[in-house]
Amino acid sequence: MHQRIRYLTMPDGIHLAWAEAGCGPMLAKPANWLTHLEYDWQSPVWRHWMRFFARHFRFIRYDERGSGMTDWHVGDMLSPACWLADLTAVIEEARAREPVILLGISQGAATAIDYAASHPERVSRLILYGGYARGWARRDSPDTERFYHAMLELMRHGWNSDNPAFRQVFTSRFIPGASDEQLGWFNDLCRRTTTAEIAVKLLEARGGLDVTALLPKIRAPTLVLHARDDEVVPAVEGRLIASEIPDATFVELESRNHILLEHEPAWQAFQERVLEFTGLKHAHAAAFADLSRREHEVLTGITDGLTNVQIADRLNISEKTVRNHISHLFSKLGVRSRAQAIVLVRDQGLDV
Repeated sequence: MHQRIRYLTMPDGIHLAWAEAGCGPMLAKPANWLTHLEYDWQSPVWRHWMRFFARHFRFIRYDERGSGMTDWHVGDMLSPACWLADLTAVIEEARAREPVILLGISQGAATAIDYAASHPERVSRLILYGGYARGWARRDSPDTERFYHAMLELMRHGWNSDNPAFRQVFTSRFIPGASDEQLGWFNDLCRRTTTAEIAVKLLEARGGLDVTALLPKIRAPTLVLHARDDEVVPAVEGRLIASEIPDATFVELESRNHILLEHEPAWQAFQERVLEFTGLKHAHAAAFADLSRREHEVLTGITDGLTNVQIADRLNISEKTVRNHISHLFSKLGVRSRAQAIVLVRDQGLDV
């Protein structure tokens, strides 16, 4: 599976890097803390997220101003208004023909809420994971504020250090259940994606966020998911969002990780809930049931790892006929490759 990375120029001159991968309903992810479009695609922390969404959706994402492949020299152009403008520009650049699904992760949830409230006609569904509507400086918690002020000071002095221990104090809270490899990658991500100065500005700007007044204005069906023991964003913040958005569904996941890791049951539960909420779980099952007997047989050959010639020999038909069947079943299942077909069968638990 491949992604395509492009750039757009914002009115204030910022060159914004954005990417798309996959096909299907358009799902756009507002930027969240420290991403890198190319690096995330291969990372042991984020790649299962990237591949899951790209398998089922036309997945749109971008690096926020100040980080990743987007311009780092942003001055004071870091604010909720800028974040909303960037998301709006990316969605327009992607030329969505239908209302989009928004996926707000962590700080990206606030931007998604802002967009959904501002453009209700452009949003079909809203998925929020590990999100918050009020930043760390808006939660009436002196302990939280003291912690973040200490973290800001540590970031100023230790972010660029060759000793990863400085960054790990911060990053280990995101994935406390991670392996050494995953923690090492996340520590390295910090220096690859931005500078200490910009990281501090980003964290300070996030502290002042408050979109709670917009929550009752959301009209899109909303799914709110949150790890029960999230150490970065307390689950109470997710419950606050779900309680204020009309008819929102709240799902508590059994995890300590702010970024769900591929091996944990909570990740499987997350995927199932998303597919069910977006209607794709039932759509895939219906498409599978619509395959002809011969298409089922060809799909079985694909999942068995056979080539077109081997499938033709097994079924006693021509290779050209096999190619035709593959074309038809790919169209019915909404996939573009053998790999995607195999993954779909696996993810859906389909018995071929």
